[in-house]
Amino acid sequence: MESQIHKIHQQLMSKEISCTQLVQERLGLLKLNTHNTVNSLLDTLAIELAAKVDSKIENGEEIGLLEGIPFGIKDVFMVKGTYTTASSDLLKKYKSPYTATAIQKILDAGAIPLVKENCDSFGHGSSSENTIFGSVKNAINPKLVSGGSSGGSAVNVAKDYTVFSVGGDTGGSVRQPAGYNKIYGLKPTYGRISRFGLMAYASSTDCVGPIAKSIEDIRIVLNAMSGKDVKDQTTYKSEKISKENILKCDKVKTIGYFKNFIENDAIDTQVKSEFLASIEKIKAKGIAIKELDFFESDTLVSTYYTLAMAETASNLSRLDGTNYGNRIEGGSLKDTYSVTRSDNFSEETKRRIVGGNQVLSQGFSDDIYLKGLNIRDQISNNFEKDFKEVDIILSPVTPNSPPQIGDSLKDPLAMYLSDAYTVGFSLGQLPTITVPQGTETGLQITAAKNNDELVLKFANFLKDMI
Repeated sequence: MESQIHKIHQQLMSKEISCTQLVQERLGLLKLNTHNTVNSLLDTLAIELAAKVDSKIENGEEIGLLEGIPFGIKDVFMVKGTYTTASSDLLKKYKSPYTATAIQKILDAGAIPLVKENCDSFGHGSSSENTIFGSVKNAINPKLVSGGSSGGSAVNVAKDYTVFSVGGDTGGSVRQPAGYNKIYGLKPTYGRISRFGLMAYASSTDCVGPIAKSIEDIRIVLNAMSGKDVKDQTTYKSEKISKENILKCDKVKTIGYFKNFIENDAIDTQVKSEFLASIEKIKAKGIAIKELDFFESDTLVSTYYTLAMAETASNLSRLDGTNYGNRIEGGSLKDTYSVTRSDNFSEETKRRIVGGNQVLSQGFSDDIYLKGLNIRDQISNNFEKDFKEVDIILSPVTPNSPPQIGDSLKDPLAMYLSDAYTVGFSLGQLPTITVPQGTETGLQITAAKNNDELVLKFANFLKDMI
């Protein structure tokens, strides 16, 4: 699909449409939608900002490329003065006192926020069913899950309710719902975009990522959000990625894929056959294909969830109703903490906190948590070795198609295993994009650290080839 950002920019500048008209139209779609994508509408703010854009155009002033473009925000990002609920009972009345750096950069570029979007509570889930606002329904088949945890963000883009959305990806939370809804979702290199103002799930893998319908729109939003931030010491200065560079894919000579991902009983036969067919099409273009050895998917999932649960137990320990949140009084201070957390956290969040505290506790941390850290280092070393032999690693996004709504809630282990092909790249902190071609739930394109441009180049190369 062509860039929606460029198209709308031209329509605004030529006065084919007004920004107010555009925003009202999208807000109307969001209000009427039946996919449970909306936690709260930012309609008053959006209309005010749209009027300012219209005034500039009327006065003959130039507007920036993102100016006047409607977008959505996953409801785990702080936006000053708005409800930031994380789709939880605990924070359902919490208003942000400040704005996340990534979101502020988009606002500074003139884009217009329409909606705080439904997601798994605190990012805990792979289906966007663990939410107080109702399960998010898949954009293509509403009987299926939307994926998670950025399910609302992906569906809003897929249904054209927003031009792009800003999601959060910890173990696949942008890439997997993008695949389920047949759009693009990018997890950039860890540290390229500031996490300040994003509610922490697992701090060592949390990333801010754009979701859109075209590679060009992903590039534009990525450039706008990237850069060093003194409020996040993991960030670094990065070069802007030019449109011209994306159109040239001259650096990709060898593609690798993990043989054990494909020769696995867990993968659906259709996903497997479609993936191998895509590999053959790439091979026919003269690109070398190399089979790679990697950790078993069960090991990747176990390592990721060991570390992610430990980090979320630590990060969410601050949420006890004392400083913020829905406090429920008990007979004593201890009882107040207990009942506040027990009644306000979802079952999945409680499961992850309990699991995290378990692996961090005395007698278990050496055997489980430290072992997980060691395997994460081995995974990073494995990637360094692989990228000396290949330019890009290609993989399915998920081993199976989207499940029916309700199935994941009955079987949490199956939900965790749906992340089998995404979590390894998160542990390696690598740039990875989901593209809506190649298998029923898309393909993942991954490059070495800081090679975000190469990921977008190859995505563009595949666009018309598969």
